[in-house]
Amino acid sequence: MRAPVLLPQGPYTPRSTPLDLAAGGAPPTSRTVLSAAHVVADPYADISPDDPAAVDWEATLAFRRHLWSHGLGVAEAMDTAQRGMGLDWAGAAELIRRSAAEARAVGGRIACGVGTDQLLPSAEPTLAEVRSAYEEQLALAEANGVQPILMASRALAKAARGPEDYLATYAHLLRQSREPVILHWLGPMFDPALEGYWGSADLDEATDTFLKVIAEHPDKVDGIKISLLDAAREIDVRRRLPSGVRCYTGDDFNYPELIAGDERGFSHALLGIFDPLGPLAAHAVRVLDTGDTAGFRTLLDPTVELSRHLFRPPTRFYKTGVVFLAWLAGHQDHFTMAGGLQSARSLPHLAKAYELADGLGLFPDPDLAAHRMRGLLAVQGGTR
Repeated sequence: MRAPVLLPQGPYTPRSTPLDLAAGGAPPTSRTVLSAAHVVADPYADISPDDPAAVDWEATLAFRRHLWSHGLGVAEAMDTAQRGMGLDWAGAAELIRRSAAEARAVGGRIACGVGTDQLLPSAEPTLAEVRSAYEEQLALAEANGVQPILMASRALAKAARGPEDYLATYAHLLRQSREPVILHWLGPMFDPALEGYWGSADLDEATDTFLKVIAEHPDKVDGIKISLLDAAREIDVRRRLPSGVRCYTGDDFNYPELIAGDERGFSHALLGIFDPLGPLAAHAVRVLDTGDTAGFRTLLDPTVELSRHLFRPPTRFYKTGVVFLAWLAGHQDHFTMAGGLQSARSLPHLAKAYELADGLGLFPDPDLAAHRMRGLLAVQGGTR
């Protein structure tokens, strides 16, 4: 008998073997699949939570190589990488430069977040300052040969007075971009500062504005990433897109059904949950490539419980669970995060994440994961 791990919710007996998946694999062909990737902090940096993040670059890049080795693309410097929650623009810029070079070296697909986070959170920016900040980041992305993802901007949410300001700002940026970009609509459940984005708190009105941006510049929009945790709204938007513009699901609650699609279309993927699910997610989509939708759902549907757990409110702290699982899986040697965010979720929350992930067979070495889980429980929970 394997020794149980004494979790807060009760004793749990770990799996003896991981999920049996072939090592590595070619990129999926029927869907474009990008995993937003986390950053690994330097645990020995003598800094405070308010200081710029100290990144362990080798461990951070090694995780990206792991994702590429399984055929996934990497969505770099997104909210999963703690943009605006521990990683400032200087750190994000360095991350983009290093990851772009690594992608070229290994032949991996990469896209990167372009935003306005060099503007101080306390500032009251003008629309001209917002455009200038976007332009600086867009130029860096293009200079490094990576596809830009125009991220939703806290500064634009502050500066805009209505839908017309969003239309004008995005039109300006799209006219400047050399290649088609991915537009990103991140809902307030991920970032409360984005409430009322696109000029209205009414999601129907916001959707109309969002789609108008795309309709006026379809040649400059590769696709859209929707992170609203609303499957019905995503399907509605997907069906209203101009021909050739892709929908990338960012719905970490409903991704299997959205990627599988229906008789009128499907979503591609740009997901934070594919950070811990990488090998399994890539394998599932390759099954879908063969036309086996049922097999795809059989593999991916059981992961939704874990994803909903990691992304439960306050949703913006899902990064803690993502990094925690990377530590348990052996992708990094510690559970320290930029900005001290390892403390953003409770011990019972992390224990449940461990139980769900181990039950899915996500840990390459279940004994290592159990050993690390026991250590965390001993340090943070003591003995009962």
